[in-house]
Amino acid sequence: MYRFLGFMFLGCLLFCKAEGTIHHYDFVVKESNFTRLCSTKSMLTVNDSFPGPEIHVHKGDTVFVNVHNQGTYGITIHWHGVKMPRNPWSDGPEYVTQCPIPAGTNFTQEINFSTEEGTLWWHAHSDWSRATVHGAIIIYPADGTSYPYAKPYGEQTIVLASWYKADVMEVYEEAVASGAEFNTSDAFTINGQPGALFDCSTGTTFRLAVKEGETYLLRIINAILNEEMFFGIAEHNLTVVGTDGFYTKPINTEYIMITPGQTMDVLVTANQPASYYYMAASPFSDSEAAFDNATTTAILQYIGNQSAPSPIPLPALPGTNDTTAASNFTTKLRSLASSAHPISVPKNITKHILMTVSVNLIFCPNDSCSGTPDGDRLGASLNNQSFVFPKTDILEAYTRNNFSEFTTDFPLEPPIYFNFTGDVNVTVYAEQGTKVIELEYGEVVELVYQGTNIGNAQNHPMHLHGFSFFLVGTGLGNFNNQTDPDNYNLIDPPEVNTIQLPKKGWSAIRFVADNPGVWFLHCHFERHTTWGMAVAIIVKSGGTTSTSMRPRPAYMPPCPNS
Repeated sequence: MYRFLGFMFLGCLLFCKAEGTIHHYDFVVKESNFTRLCSTKSMLTVNDSFPGPEIHVHKGDTVFVNVHNQGTYGITIHWHGVKMPRNPWSDGPEYVTQCPIPAGTNFTQEINFSTEEGTLWWHAHSDWSRATVHGAIIIYPADGTSYPYAKPYGEQTIVLASWYKADVMEVYEEAVASGAEFNTSDAFTINGQPGALFDCSTGTTFRLAVKEGETYLLRIINAILNEEMFFGIAEHNLTVVGTDGFYTKPINTEYIMITPGQTMDVLVTANQPASYYYMAASPFSDSEAAFDNATTTAILQYIGNQSAPSPIPLPALPGTNDTTAASNFTTKLRSLASSAHPISVPKNITKHILMTVSVNLIFCPNDSCSGTPDGDRLGASLNNQSFVFPKTDILEAYTRNNFSEFTTDFPLEPPIYFNFTGDVNVTVYAEQGTKVIELEYGEVVELVYQGTNIGNAQNHPMHLHGFSFFLVGTGLGNFNNQTDPDNYNLIDPPEVNTIQLPKKGWSAIRFVADNPGVWFLHCHFERHTTWGMAVAIIVKSGGTTSTSMRPRPAYMPPCPNS
């Protein structure tokens, strides 16, 4: 359910710099009943749909979404990968840029599209509500321009998601209360359906009808809470042409590896004998942590009178712990970097950040937690700082010069240097607090994520709000600041908003701090963000109107605990 208006109205002319068309949508957040895996449950949705409604725009458009919270608890919505120039007020992460929208109220968010083009997505950004509250954002080329490849015959959004038989909020609250590991999901879904490999699911499997000989654009989104995924289509090659809202050099592949938070634009040509073929997604996990080892399926069905073969062929996806297959795919990503889609990779770095990424323990006085045998709770950290969400959102506090909610002394390097990826001889306990990073407007930043062997080492999908950035280098082991930069890709690195930090490895990203406001940086595994693998970044205003954060809107959702 949405409304579309194709005109510029006075309020936006006065207060924003919209250059494209303006669109309006209504999102009604409410409980709806869904039946999957032989049982029915009530769950939070937008407009009674799972996945939620799609937003369709052209590059440079502006969207106003009126979020009506008819649920029973507060919620926020984030526009993942949209840079929101100068407008953190509508970015959405709870207690970072706003407080939750109270039940029974509404809040209108303004989404400003700029350089993004391709596929992004929106999702809840409070507790674990994004399990069922999410949907696609489709950004078409600006009027008068076209795709950098032949226009496909058709297109289809493919949303990968988690399915819990239990109430997701109960799963979340139980683990938070105890400090223990979170229960894994019971299934994955493709466009809301688990697929024929699950009980009570054969007749509801999602089907994509294709015409023989034609090419289709698949807009693939990993909305899964805690698992990275392999995806493929039986007997069909895929061609990756975009990721995270930017074009890539074409990659011909039998499978993709997509991490939570990422999106990929993939071409597939119906060039096989007319029949039925499974598309499937299965997890990649390189750690000892529990994960949902399930395969979700959908059907690519050629239009015609043919009968389904028995069995329908499945794609030969890599094994769940096939690190080589995962790395072989991710290292192929390159920006298109054409004359029509140029890139500008930052070269003259003014701010260096080295950030360890760890799974830790949090000390509980008197062994009062049940998360570990020693009475502590599971935690996570960046530079051994485990993020604690404040009672008032950081953006509001920062605007009011209220520094009681946070401090600006987040360390820009590890507090202790050690053999990060070898035998651990430092404490596994993290320090808790609400420390943020402050950047001057225009600083040219290189941030190196360094995975560690503390706790349970594994891949981490690291996401930064408010920016796209360039992944200029990645490798295994400890980052060497003398030799590793010699191997950076400064010609055509992928421009993304979410990366896969390899297990016991490092990844280097670069961006210019030219978007004033408060922006969240975190692991997109929900359990790790909950445990504290996050930090807020404040980019100061630049001294002119065009380089300064926009004024606070007249209404922001009130903070319940302030």
